[in-house]
Amino acid sequence: LESGSTQYEKRGISDIVPMWIEENCIQCNQCAFECPHAVIRPFLLNDKEIEKAPLGVKNHLLDGSGKHIKGNFKYKIQVSIQDCTGCNICVDVCPTKNKSLVMVPYGDEDKRGEQDNADYLFNDVEYKDYVVSTDTIKGSQFAQPLFEFHSACAGCGETTYIALVTQLFGDRAMIANATGCSTIYASSAPSTPYTKNDKGEGPAWANSLFEDNAEFGYGMYHAVETNRNRIQTIMRDNMNKVGNPLVTLFNEWIKDRNDGPKTKRLRNLLIPALEARASEPGVLELLSLKKFFVKKSHWIFGGDGWAYDIGYGGLDHVLSTGTNLNVLVLDTEVYSNTGGQSSKSARAGSIAEFTNDGKASAKKDLGYLTMMYGNIYVAQINSRASQRQTIQAIKEAEAYPGPSLIIAYSPCIAHGMDGGLMKSVDQADLATKCGYWPIYSYDPRLSEKGENPIKISGKKPDWDRYEEFLLHENRYRNLKVYNPEHANELFAKNKADAQFRYRQLTRMAAADWSDEVKVEDKED
Repeated sequence: LESGSTQYEKRGISDIVPMWIEENCIQCNQCAFECPHAVIRPFLLNDKEIEKAPLGVKNHLLDGSGKHIKGNFKYKIQVSIQDCTGCNICVDVCPTKNKSLVMVPYGDEDKRGEQDNADYLFNDVEYKDYVVSTDTIKGSQFAQPLFEFHSACAGCGETTYIALVTQLFGDRAMIANATGCSTIYASSAPSTPYTKNDKGEGPAWANSLFEDNAEFGYGMYHAVETNRNRIQTIMRDNMNKVGNPLVTLFNEWIKDRNDGPKTKRLRNLLIPALEARASEPGVLELLSLKKFFVKKSHWIFGGDGWAYDIGYGGLDHVLSTGTNLNVLVLDTEVYSNTGGQSSKSARAGSIAEFTNDGKASAKKDLGYLTMMYGNIYVAQINSRASQRQTIQAIKEAEAYPGPSLIIAYSPCIAHGMDGGLMKSVDQADLATKCGYWPIYSYDPRLSEKGENPIKISGKKPDWDRYEEFLLHENRYRNLKVYNPEHANELFAKNKADAQFRYRQLTRMAAADWSDEVKVEDKED
């Protein structure tokens, strides 16, 4: 499939779309961060770009604000109305008292020329991801999403995380994707939402079976590293046979080969230097391997049906190897695409296929099980509760020199929540506030320094709101309707399980790790 071909579909499926009210906007970019379909984006325009812009852009610009914005830039939020699904997520997540986005009829925005504005900004204006650090919510959204306009449900809770990964690492990402929702909306022939930037760089993506996706990603990693090891061998074998600047560049690459940003810089220096010295020993062979100069960001994507159930054995094995791979679990607590069956991620009292009377057992604690290895970065995230913790965890996981596991809370149409996915922002936020889905990270590097590796984010749960959360979703509420006594029993178990997990997490987060400092560090 051609990369980025979803950009040509322009389905125009929603009769309501967001309208930006610039005078209310505080330029936080939270709307773009949370947009499930990457149809709403912030732009910083320079004078030349403003000069070429349609009037609809020129007449609705703000001075770029914020302490990190250096230079004379104008700011605009833009919606591609033909790609918008009308999910309302951007409006709900907008933090301004008087909303900076409101839903209006499609025809109103069409008459205002908003699609023409989007076509110009999305295609002809530079994505200035260098102006504000991508470590921040605001800065990350000035980066181009390399996953866009897919066919997931309007308001899908999975796709925000995927888009963010591509904004941070997409130009050097390799993704192994387990069969499930995330492969259906990523490869619905004849189009694909994974795209590339203006340099022709973008994620390399492939779909594996349900049961072997972790092993598939593991194989992709080793195939790449075999070629990179070959590069290192060639450089070392020919170090004394070539002159500068190649000697300096070879030494730098060998030292920094596992640093993504540094190898991008070195790639841009190495290729022209090699091309200018094509007759020197080893140069032609290195040029044949030039696509491996940059350290790849290896990712394994999949849902809870894969990670908790069918593919768990392989996942556990791959994580145990210590290989520098990143795993993103899009956790909907149900087999979403394959028929709505209950998974081991589902909780007591939830209704799904095979648990029509309410699931009797607790949710498998995948994060806790994985932390027990001691050398795996683990995070549990919920972007609709904390965008800051979400981006921090994803950045830390990718930077960690070993395996990482990120478990992402993903609201799903199968939950049957009040108001549908259009109201999932408040419901997802409540999931963390009531203790149903605590957010935390476990970074083994901290324990090596004698610090506690577990960081719990957010306030203590308001357990009094726990059943309120459950009863906003049909997967729990329906049991209460037809068997209230059984529902009360299972809901009490559900809450007790969550409280136990939280107490266990807080006990671990309060422990003294000072005696875990490495002996050589203590001697120093």
